[in-house]
Amino acid sequence: MVDSRAVKPLFIPQPVLPGQNTPAANRNAAGNVSAGTTSFVRVLEAQLNQPQPVKISAHAARRMAERNIVLAGDHLAGVATAMDRAAAKGARSSLLIMGDVALVASIVNRTVVTAVPREELKEHIFTNIDSAVFVD
Repeated sequence: MVDSRAVKPLFIPQPVLPGQNTPAANRNAAGNVSAGTTSFVRVLEAQLNQPQPVKISAHAARRMAERNIVLAGDHLAGVATAMDRAAAKGARSSLLIMGDVALVASIVNRTVVTAVPREELKEHIFTNIDSAVFVD
């Protein structure tokens, strides 16, 4: 004879279903999540609509240091605006012309790839760009 106190009940885990972790207070009578809660889609859209910062690649940082090119706050804001304008037109890689400096930038990645001062522009040919933007 088996002692029923010695046998442990078998635990079978149940699958997790979408919306199951939502507190009961946020559910309507049908058990659906109410519209008042923040959905994943809304959070994703909010993140995508935030302005993305301009990045400087390691190569561009090296070139800028060698050539004494400094991009300060106002300059970076102008570069960001130029990238936004280029992106709105469908550009992927642009030559950004800003005063005495030309910047090659990946619009998709919002990254400055290289920088060339005016004195060296005559010796350079820019390839693999699909647009040029004058930075204000």
